[in-house]
Amino acid sequence: MSEAQVSEQESGIELEFDLGDPPQKVWRAVTIPELRERWLPKESLADPDAISVTPGEQVRYRLRDDTPPFLESIVTFTLTPNADGGTCLRIVHELTDARLDEMTRAPANSNSPLLMLAA
Repeated sequence: MSEAQVSEQESGIELEFDLGDPPQKVWRAVTIPELRERWLPKESLADPDAISVTPGEQVRYRLRDDTPPFLESIVTFTLTPNADGGTCLRIVHELTDARLDEMTRAPANSNSPLLMLAA
């Protein structure tokens, strides 16, 4: 396995790994619940079933934080074969919860009732 390439996005993070294992083996690891459970616990999933699947290429899951405010996000696994017979695994984790937009748009000094009570 090579070092991960990481890039930050506005609402998430993107990781890319170059793995020595063939795509079929990596696909099993990200889609079979018993194998996926080792590194993506079912407690983190908002729904145990994938929200979209392109067989052998891409799978998406909805996640939910286990602490308040229980924000939801989507993690997408994309697999492509590499030149060495291994797999390029791209993982994109995006915050998609609508409440996130409300939090980022509210000015810090909005004098909303909550802040007025705190004063």
